[in-house]
Amino acid sequence: MGETFSQLGSQEDENKSILPRDSASHGNSEYFSSCAPCERAANTSFVTCPTCQGNKEIPRELEKQLVALIPYGDQRLKPRHTELSVFLAVLICLVTSSLTIFFLFPRSIDTQPAGLNSSSTVALDETVYINITNILNISNSNYYPITVTQLTIEVLHLSVVVGQVSNSLLLHIGPLASKQMFYAVANRILDENTYKICSWLKIKVHHVLLHIQGTVTYICLSHSEQKVFQSYEYVDCRENTSGPHLLVPHLP
Repeated sequence: MGETFSQLGSQEDENKSILPRDSASHGNSEYFSSCAPCERAANTSFVTCPTCQGNKEIPRELEKQLVALIPYGDQRLKPRHTELSVFLAVLICLVTSSLTIFFLFPRSIDTQPAGLNSSSTVALDETVYINITNILNISNSNYYPITVTQLTIEVLHLSVVVGQVSNSLLLHIGPLASKQMFYAVANRILDENTYKICSWLKIKVHHVLLHIQGTVTYICLSHSEQKVFQSYEYVDCRENTSGPHLLVPHLP
Protein backbone atom coordinates (compact mmCIF):
# COMPACT_ATOMS: atom_id res chain seq x y z
CA MET A 1 0.00 0.00 0.00
CA GLY A 2 2.85 2.33 0.89
CA GLU A 3 4.69 1.55 -2.35
CA THR A 4 1.58 2.32 -4.42
CA PHE A 5 1.17 5.70 -2.74
CA SER A 6 4.83 6.52 -3.34
CA GLN A 7 4.59 5.71 -7.05
CA LEU A 8 1.48 7.83 -7.43
CA GLY A 9 3.21 10.69 -5.66
CA SER A 10 6.26 10.55 -7.99
CA GLN A 11 4.05 10.56 -11.10
CA GLU A 12 2.22 13.62 -9.82
CA ASP A 13 5.57 15.39 -9.20
CA GLU A 14 6.66 14.70 -12.78
CA ASN A 15 3.41 16.09 -14.15
CA LYS A 16 3.72 19.28 -12.14
CA SER A 17 4.63 22.31 -14.20
CA ILE A 18 7.92 24.09 -13.56
CA LEU A 19 6.14 27.38 -14.19
CA PRO A 20 3.14 28.74 -12.29
CA ARG A 21 -0.10 27.31 -13.63
CA ASP A 22 -1.59 30.69 -14.32
CA SER A 23 1.49 31.59 -16.33
CA ALA A 24 1.42 28.32 -18.25
CA SER A 25 -2.21 28.78 -19.24
CA HIS A 26 -1.84 32.44 -20.17
CA GLY A 27 -2.03 33.01 -23.93
CA ASN A 28 -1.12 36.69 -24.27
CA SER A 29 1.54 37.20 -26.99
CA GLU A 30 3.05 40.15 -25.12
CA TYR A 31 3.91 37.99 -22.14
CA PHE A 32 5.01 34.80 -23.91
CA SER A 33 7.46 33.91 -26.65
CA SER A 34 6.51 31.14 -29.04
CA CYS A 35 8.20 27.76 -28.91
CA ALA A 36 8.85 25.73 -32.03
CA PRO A 37 5.68 23.77 -32.89
CA CYS A 38 5.87 20.03 -32.74
CA GLU A 39 3.74 17.68 -34.82
CA ARG A 40 2.61 14.31 -33.52
CA ALA A 41 3.45 11.41 -35.75
CA ALA A 42 1.15 8.46 -36.04
CA ASN A 43 1.58 5.61 -33.52
CA THR A 44 4.05 7.69 -31.49
CA SER A 45 3.81 8.27 -27.75
CA PHE A 46 4.64 11.67 -26.23
CA VAL A 47 5.15 13.07 -22.76
CA THR A 48 4.07 16.49 -21.67
CA CYS A 49 6.83 19.11 -21.51
CA PRO A 50 7.23 20.05 -17.83
CA THR A 51 8.30 23.58 -18.77
CA CYS A 52 5.38 24.79 -20.84
CA GLN A 53 2.83 22.03 -20.08
CA GLY A 54 2.30 21.43 -23.78
CA ASN A 55 1.28 25.04 -24.51
CA LYS A 56 4.35 25.60 -26.73
CA GLU A 57 4.92 28.90 -24.96
CA ILE A 58 7.13 30.12 -22.12
CA PRO A 59 7.09 33.47 -20.27
CA ARG A 60 9.17 36.12 -21.98
CA GLU A 61 10.79 37.07 -18.69
CA LEU A 62 12.26 33.54 -18.44
CA GLU A 63 13.45 33.44 -22.05
CA LYS A 64 17.09 34.14 -21.14
CA GLN A 65 17.09 31.90 -18.07
CA LEU A 66 15.98 28.62 -19.62
CA VAL A 67 18.58 26.42 -21.27
CA ALA A 68 17.94 24.29 -24.36
CA LEU A 69 19.60 20.88 -24.20
CA ILE A 70 21.17 19.40 -27.32
CA PRO A 71 21.82 15.64 -27.60
CA TYR A 72 25.45 14.62 -27.30
CA GLY A 73 25.38 12.97 -30.71
CA ASP A 74 24.05 16.07 -32.47
CA GLN A 75 26.05 17.00 -35.58
CA ARG A 76 26.25 20.61 -34.47
CA LEU A 77 28.54 19.59 -31.61
CA LYS A 78 31.01 17.81 -33.90
CA PRO A 79 33.81 19.94 -35.39
CA ARG A 80 33.88 19.99 -39.16
CA HIS A 81 37.19 19.92 -41.07
CA THR A 82 39.12 21.19 -38.05
CA GLU A 83 42.37 19.45 -38.97
CA LEU A 84 42.14 20.63 -42.58
CA SER A 85 41.49 24.22 -41.51
CA VAL A 86 44.44 24.23 -39.11
CA PHE A 87 46.72 22.68 -41.74
CA LEU A 88 45.72 25.25 -44.37
CA ALA A 89 46.20 28.13 -41.92
CA VAL A 90 49.69 26.94 -40.96
CA LEU A 91 50.60 26.33 -44.62
CA ILE A 92 49.46 29.81 -45.67
CA CYS A 93 51.46 31.41 -42.84
CA LEU A 94 54.60 29.48 -43.77
CA VAL A 95 54.32 30.31 -47.47
CA THR A 96 53.65 33.99 -46.76
CA SER A 97 56.58 34.23 -44.35
CA SER A 98 58.93 32.45 -46.76
CA LEU A 99 57.98 34.70 -49.68
CA THR A 100 58.33 37.82 -47.55
CA ILE A 101 61.79 36.81 -46.35
CA PHE A 102 62.86 35.84 -49.88
CA PHE A 103 61.83 39.11 -51.52
CA LEU A 104 62.74 41.50 -48.70
CA PHE A 105 66.01 39.87 -47.59
CA PRO A 106 68.74 42.49 -48.26
CA ARG A 107 71.38 41.47 -50.79
CA SER A 108 74.65 43.26 -51.41
CA ILE A 109 75.03 45.18 -54.66
CA ASP A 110 77.74 44.30 -57.17
CA THR A 111 80.29 46.96 -58.12
CA GLN A 112 82.45 46.08 -61.11
CA PRO A 113 85.15 48.50 -62.34
CA ALA A 114 84.93 48.62 -66.13
CA GLY A 115 88.29 50.21 -66.82
CA LEU A 116 89.68 53.56 -67.89
CA ASN A 117 87.66 55.82 -70.17
CA SER A 118 90.16 58.65 -70.78
CA SER A 119 93.27 60.25 -69.30
CA SER A 120 95.40 63.35 -69.68
CA THR A 121 98.94 63.91 -68.40
CA VAL A 122 101.14 66.92 -67.74
CA ALA A 123 104.75 66.58 -66.50
CA LEU A 124 106.10 69.74 -64.91
CA ASP A 125 108.95 70.38 -62.43
CA GLU A 126 109.47 66.70 -61.66
CA THR A 127 105.77 66.39 -60.91
CA VAL A 128 103.32 64.38 -62.99
CA TYR A 129 99.69 65.47 -63.11
CA ILE A 130 97.33 62.76 -64.36
CA ASN A 131 93.60 63.27 -64.74
CA ILE A 132 91.69 60.05 -65.29
CA THR A 133 88.05 59.23 -65.96
CA ASN A 134 86.96 55.72 -65.04
CA ILE A 135 83.83 53.63 -65.50
CA LEU A 136 82.00 51.75 -62.76
CA ASN A 137 79.17 49.27 -63.28
CA ILE A 138 76.70 48.90 -60.40
CA SER A 139 74.24 45.99 -60.31
CA ASN A 140 71.29 45.72 -57.95
CA SER A 141 70.45 42.10 -57.11
CA ASN A 142 67.58 43.01 -54.77
CA TYR A 143 63.87 42.78 -55.52
CA TYR A 144 63.41 46.42 -54.56
CA PRO A 145 65.06 49.65 -55.79
CA ILE A 146 68.15 51.22 -54.24
CA THR A 147 69.63 54.72 -54.34
CA VAL A 148 73.37 55.40 -54.59
CA THR A 149 74.10 58.49 -52.49
CA GLN A 150 77.90 58.79 -52.38
CA LEU A 151 81.03 57.64 -54.17
CA THR A 152 84.46 57.94 -52.52
CA ILE A 153 87.61 57.25 -54.56
CA GLU A 154 91.24 57.04 -53.49
CA VAL A 155 94.09 56.55 -55.98
CA LEU A 156 97.48 55.20 -54.91
CA HIS A 157 100.81 55.01 -56.74
CA LEU A 158 103.63 53.03 -55.13
CA SER A 159 101.50 52.79 -51.95
CA VAL A 160 101.26 56.58 -51.77
CA VAL A 161 97.93 58.40 -52.07
CA VAL A 162 98.12 60.63 -55.16
CA GLY A 163 94.45 61.51 -55.65
CA GLN A 164 91.15 61.59 -53.78
CA VAL A 165 87.58 62.49 -54.62
CA SER A 166 84.19 62.23 -52.92
CA ASN A 167 81.01 62.79 -54.91
CA SER A 168 77.47 63.09 -53.58
CA LEU A 169 75.04 61.34 -55.90
CA LEU A 170 71.38 60.53 -56.30
CA LEU A 171 71.49 57.53 -58.62
CA HIS A 172 68.35 55.35 -58.60
CA ILE A 173 68.71 51.71 -59.63
CA GLY A 174 65.60 49.57 -60.04
CA PRO A 175 65.08 45.98 -58.88
CA LEU A 176 67.40 43.49 -60.60
CA ALA A 177 68.81 46.31 -62.75
CA SER A 178 72.25 47.72 -63.53
CA LYS A 179 73.64 51.16 -64.31
CA GLN A 180 76.96 52.54 -65.46
CA MET A 181 78.53 55.66 -64.00
CA PHE A 182 81.65 57.73 -64.69
CA TYR A 183 83.94 59.36 -62.15
CA ALA A 184 86.98 61.59 -62.59
CA VAL A 185 90.01 61.87 -60.32
CA ALA A 186 92.87 64.39 -60.49
CA ASN A 187 96.18 62.83 -59.44
CA ARG A 188 99.49 64.46 -58.51
CA ILE A 189 102.57 62.21 -58.45
CA LEU A 190 105.73 63.54 -56.76
CA ASP A 191 108.21 60.88 -57.80
CA GLU A 192 111.41 61.42 -59.79
CA ASN A 193 111.42 58.01 -61.46
CA THR A 194 107.80 58.37 -62.52
CA TYR A 195 108.57 61.80 -63.92
CA LYS A 196 111.40 60.32 -66.03
CA ILE A 197 109.18 57.51 -67.29
CA CYS A 198 106.55 59.98 -68.43
CA SER A 199 108.82 62.71 -69.85
CA TRP A 200 111.91 61.07 -71.32
CA LEU A 201 111.62 60.41 -75.02
CA LYS A 202 114.25 57.65 -74.86
CA ILE A 203 111.79 55.50 -72.93
CA LYS A 204 109.31 53.85 -75.28
CA VAL A 205 106.86 52.59 -72.65
CA HIS A 206 105.20 55.40 -70.70
CA HIS A 207 102.87 53.49 -68.40
CA VAL A 208 102.09 54.17 -64.76
CA LEU A 209 100.29 51.68 -62.54
CA LEU A 210 97.56 53.20 -60.38
CA HIS A 211 95.77 51.39 -57.59
CA ILE A 212 92.16 52.59 -57.29
CA GLN A 213 90.14 51.99 -54.13
CA GLY A 214 86.53 53.07 -53.84
CA THR A 215 83.49 52.95 -51.58
CA VAL A 216 79.90 53.14 -52.79
CA THR A 217 77.26 54.23 -50.26
CA TYR A 218 73.67 53.31 -51.08
CA ILE A 219 70.26 53.21 -49.37
CA CYS A 220 67.92 50.23 -49.46
CA LEU A 221 64.71 49.96 -47.42
CA SER A 222 65.62 53.16 -45.50
CA HIS A 223 68.91 51.58 -44.43
CA SER A 224 72.37 52.79 -45.48
CA GLU A 225 74.95 50.27 -46.72
CA GLN A 226 78.46 50.48 -48.16
CA LYS A 227 80.23 48.45 -50.83
CA VAL A 228 84.02 48.53 -51.26
CA PHE A 229 85.78 47.86 -54.56
CA GLN A 230 89.28 48.19 -55.98
CA SER A 231 91.06 47.93 -59.31
CA TYR A 232 94.47 48.41 -60.94
CA GLU A 233 94.84 50.57 -64.04
CA TYR A 234 97.80 51.13 -66.37
CA VAL A 235 97.77 54.73 -67.57
CA ASP A 236 99.76 56.04 -70.54
CA CYS A 237 101.46 59.07 -69.01
CA ARG A 238 103.06 60.60 -72.10
CA GLU A 239 102.82 64.35 -71.77
CA ASN A 240 99.72 65.99 -73.26
CA THR A 241 98.25 62.60 -74.12
CA SER A 242 94.50 62.36 -73.86
CA GLY A 243 92.07 60.03 -75.53
CA PRO A 244 89.06 57.83 -74.85
CA HIS A 245 89.70 54.19 -74.16
CA LEU A 246 87.53 51.29 -75.19
CA LEU A 247 84.25 51.41 -73.31
CA VAL A 248 82.85 48.32 -71.70
CA PRO A 249 79.24 47.68 -72.83
CA HIS A 250 76.50 48.53 -70.36
CA LEU A 251 75.47 45.59 -68.25
CA PRO A 252 72.06 44.14 -69.13
